[in-house]
Amino acid sequence: MLYLIIAIVVVAVILVAGGGTLLLRRPRRPAAPPAPGPGPSAPAGTAAPPEADTAAPAPPATLPPVTEPAPAAPPPAAPPLEGRMARLRGRLARSQTGFGSVLLGLLSRDSLADAEWEEIEDALIAADVGVAPARQLVDELQTQVKVAGVHGPGEVRGLLKQDLIGEIGPDQDRSLRVAAHGDRPAVVLIVGVNGTGKTTVCGKLARALAADGATVLLGAADTFRAAAADQLQTWGDRVGARVVRADREGADPASVAFDAVQQGIAERADVVIVDTAGRLHTKAGLMDELGKIKRVIERQATVDEVLLVLDATTGQNGLRQARVFAEAVDITGIVLTKLDGTAKGGIVIAVQRELGVPVKLAGLGEGLDDLAPFEPETFVDAILG
Repeated sequence: MLYLIIAIVVVAVILVAGGGTLLLRRPRRPAAPPAPGPGPSAPAGTAAPPEADTAAPAPPATLPPVTEPAPAAPPPAAPPLEGRMARLRGRLARSQTGFGSVLLGLLSRDSLADAEWEEIEDALIAADVGVAPARQLVDELQTQVKVAGVHGPGEVRGLLKQDLIGEIGPDQDRSLRVAAHGDRPAVVLIVGVNGTGKTTVCGKLARALAADGATVLLGAADTFRAAAADQLQTWGDRVGARVVRADREGADPASVAFDAVQQGIAERADVVIVDTAGRLHTKAGLMDELGKIKRVIERQATVDEVLLVLDATTGQNGLRQARVFAEAVDITGIVLTKLDGTAKGGIVIAVQRELGVPVKLAGLGEGLDDLAPFEPETFVDAILG
């Protein structure tokens, strides 16, 4: 009986201990399935590839848009040559008031003694009319005033205008000969001393002729002055005219002029404008070179115009330049530049008397279109105010 009781107690203890163990034991979390391999297992000794980043990729950085520089605005369309001087009359009048106002003030007096007439003559000479033309003009005015008894400002202005126009020469042919000769272009030779605006005249004239419908080619025969060809190239780019130039400084200018005309013929251009070196008029060798340029061009085309560019502010010095240029090459016309900045408009009368050729073009400013055909009546109206 005792053994039976002991056996029951042992069984009970075992059951209690086993149940507690079961109660204390936690169930195991099932293991995550293995990630699929990238392919065949890597050989031994090879590092396992890093785990892929499961985070979403960051959006690319937004860069500011690239802004291209705006193209330079093209220059405004050029107006035709005709009527330009009338448009620029106001600018000319503002710069010439000294000349006209002095003359009108003196001539409007009730009576003019010899001293006043001498003042009038001095005013004309100071305006670069020249001594001989000034005396002739004063004599004519003195006779008219005495005979007609003219004293009112309006009447005096009318007399003075008539006499000045007569001195300038309203009947002279001031047209530019720029019409092509069949398959040969017209050739315009631009000559003058450095600093007168010669290369600028080439560019402005090309722009004006292009506005009138002509095709223009430029020849950079000024091979002595540094950057002269580059300056002409800039003008060619502005007006859409091709520039023929040498590949080096100091090249033979006659050769460049020949090539320019030859290209003009090949391209059937209407006008070829040749810019020459701004030579010192006291250097005989340089003046001989100018004559050579003209002769070389004439082997294949006619030189229609030889335009001498003069600075209106140089006065009598400009006349001395004109004399020597006229001896070296036949001048067909004068281009007076810087007329908007001087009260010495009388140079028009003096230079025409000296050379016997007309002023054909006037430079009246620094703008692209400030080159105008010279018109005597418009000019005299402007200088008299």
